[in-house]
Amino acid sequence: MKKTVTFGEIMLRLATPGYMRFIQSNSLNATFGGGEANVAVSLANYGIPADFVTRLPQNDIAEWCISELRKYNVGTNQIIRGGTRMGIYFLETGAVARASKVVYDRANSSIAEIRPGMVDWEEVFREAQWFHWTGITPALSQGAADACLEAIQTANRLGITVSTDLNYRKNLWKYGKTASEIMPALVEGCDVILGNEEDAEKVFGIQPEGFDVTHTGGEVDAAQFESVCLQLKKRFPRAKKVIITLRGSVNANHNTWSGVLHGDKLYRSRRYDITHIVDRVGGGDSFMGGLIYGLVTYPSDPQRALDFAVAASCLKHTVYGDFNAVSVAEVENLLKGDGSGRVSR
Repeated sequence: MKKTVTFGEIMLRLATPGYMRFIQSNSLNATFGGGEANVAVSLANYGIPADFVTRLPQNDIAEWCISELRKYNVGTNQIIRGGTRMGIYFLETGAVARASKVVYDRANSSIAEIRPGMVDWEEVFREAQWFHWTGITPALSQGAADACLEAIQTANRLGITVSTDLNYRKNLWKYGKTASEIMPALVEGCDVILGNEEDAEKVFGIQPEGFDVTHTGGEVDAAQFESVCLQLKKRFPRAKKVIITLRGSVNANHNTWSGVLHGDKLYRSRRYDITHIVDRVGGGDSFMGGLIYGLVTYPSDPQRALDFAVAASCLKHTVYGDFNAVSVAEVENLLKGDGSGRVSR
């Protein structure tokens, strides 16, 4: 089976235990995470060969990170080395009416200092069928944006499917360019576009009428987002599939979760009611990993691919850490309606 390649930043994740606030905690739990690495882990768990490409320094923390990726069977041979530091993010998990909080410490990270020509994309894409990137990567620096564009153009030339998660992060665009200036040239080369309820609005000014992401009350009408999909497809005609994840936030621990996919027509998933969230960080990435698996495994059945993605991401909300450590069998059990959580003996 041909591999999937993902490209972006992986960070050291330092999280307060349980639901403690930063000011309360005297310890932090250390793991790793980052949008594109999270997708690669999901795919490797599902049996799809996955290589993760990034730039890391030569130090013990980077070696620890690489060993963690290898533990999940993610290919790391195309990681390049250089620079002086990995990025870090600090996480305070919210509860009920108190939202979760993320603090970034990723300025001047090794990947932010990447430049075009540092990665041999021809070699990276040998035996590849899919390339995935997110809007986080070009937000890091002009060099990262240029390297990402270089990868997309190479993948296009080689006939490799390209997907993106728009993943708008307002706190990252600090180097003098805006997402609306940089992202269009990159998204033009994509065959599959994923966004959430507000990404298309924040990046391209495309929005459903009468929708306020901050006041969903747990209810998100999938039909409202067909127009968003159609507008994205019109602006980026290469894209044959546009997908929107739909999160209804009752509170920090209770969300509804579903999605729509527009290909030859609009497909809608079932809606899950997630009442006791363990960790929602990486939820969108787990959706993307499930979606790529579904589109590769069931290429003529977009509904099945969408349903697999939503179910996989629903399960991610029960898993601590960025990585979605679940199997195909577990996802399929949920798809069959087994959400009881009974002990498996």
